[in-house]
Amino acid sequence: MLRGTMEKFEREIKESKFSELLNKHFAASAIPKGIHCLSLRLTDEYSSNAHARKQLPSPELLPLLSDNSYHHFVLSTDNILAASVVVTSTVQSSLIPEKIVFHIITDKKTYAGMHSWFALNPIPAIIEVKGLHQFDWLTRENVPVLEAVENHKGIRDYYHGNHIVGSNLSETTPHKFASKLQARSPRYISLLNHIRIYLPEMFPNLNKAVFLDDDIVVQRDLSPLWDIDLKGKVNGAVETCKGEDTWVMSKRFRNYFNFSHPLIAKNLDPNECAWAYGMNIFDLRAWRKKNIRDIYHFWLKENLKSNLTMWKLGTLPPALIAFKGYVHPIDPSWHMLGLGYQDKTDIEAVKKAAVIHYNGDSKPWSDIGFEHLRPVWTKYVDYSNDFIRNCHIMES
Repeated sequence: MLRGTMEKFEREIKESKFSELLNKHFAASAIPKGIHCLSLRLTDEYSSNAHARKQLPSPELLPLLSDNSYHHFVLSTDNILAASVVVTSTVQSSLIPEKIVFHIITDKKTYAGMHSWFALNPIPAIIEVKGLHQFDWLTRENVPVLEAVENHKGIRDYYHGNHIVGSNLSETTPHKFASKLQARSPRYISLLNHIRIYLPEMFPNLNKAVFLDDDIVVQRDLSPLWDIDLKGKVNGAVETCKGEDTWVMSKRFRNYFNFSHPLIAKNLDPNECAWAYGMNIFDLRAWRKKNIRDIYHFWLKENLKSNLTMWKLGTLPPALIAFKGYVHPIDPSWHMLGLGYQDKTDIEAVKKAAVIHYNGDSKPWSDIGFEHLRPVWTKYVDYSNDFIRNCHIMES
């Protein structure tokens, strides 16, 4: 009788944990009300205020958008508040902010609001804001991933369907269930997430660029990245297989791919070290000589044909294959990951990293962000700004 009672309690605790994880997943996938408000108000400002529509950058600075003596950063996001933090932290951490060019890519619905923000809040760097709709070559015919992602029923069901169906809760652990939920984040099917694979086409005149995710904070001058010798490789990235953190920094190919699939088993090594997206220095000249984009497309299509049985987690797995052999490891101090996964992050290590990355569900702008890690992000939010105040985006 006692054993039956204990088993019942354990079952209820486990079910409660699964329920908590599911609610956290939905919270992470939702757009916070304040951020939604910010986008709407700035979009309205774009239509009614000529200053919000002014050309970015000003006409005399346009040639600098392709000047390779400048440091070019690329940021792809539909989150205006997050974009402002990335840009502000990068500029404030730079020893030569006037040499920075930011290329901000967003979607059509966010374009007006994003443009308004950077037009009305000038900084000592060159800013370009472009919508996906402004790239003429970015069509379904030229970019197969567009049609594949939009039309594939399996993808829609997987990312927007019932997240409990197909999960045997009695035979899985909360940790594994959390991983499965993480893999089903709707952001993984956003074209803004896939767009980085087209950087050589988007910026045909650039030699090098640093790509930044929107959930990072820059804490150190990043100009030395342009001096790193990539030794003929395309992608300078931090490896994620060498660290004590088993959740974030112990990732090999076996963590991302299904090696029971014959095509995966035949072509990949399960022990190969993975690397991080989020802060990457790309040699675009070397990239243009490789068929990285075609390899990416090939494997994306093969996974679709296999009903997503080769891998589940977003854009990193096809990139791990496409950039295979073209990655140059850079020092881990350049990019610290995992601030959105767990609350045990070492604060002293956070302070030392050049770039900190809130990858994971607990974003600093959401209600489920870790309280002790949020101030490192919020210090770059201008709470005196009228739009921030009016949308009640409050400092935590």
